[in-house]
Amino acid sequence: MKIIDPDHPFYRPLWRRLAIVGVTLAWAGVEAWTGATGWALFFVAIAAYAAWMLLVSYRPKPDDAGDKS
Repeated sequence: MKIIDPDHPFYRPLWRRLAIVGVTLAWAGVEAWTGATGWALFFVAIAAYAAWMLLVSYRPKPDDAGDKS
């Protein structure tokens, strides 16, 4: 089971994938700044997983534009 389904059309634009990783890293920074080390590590782990799924191993599917009837 995948937590993030990279084949979903929502993740096609690069800016959304970068925003998801960036927001989770920023939130990890907020948690670290407030002293919540456990939550900071949790959000760093989420950001690492999101970066792997949405940036490193992401392979977009070809468009199905020719199949529309």
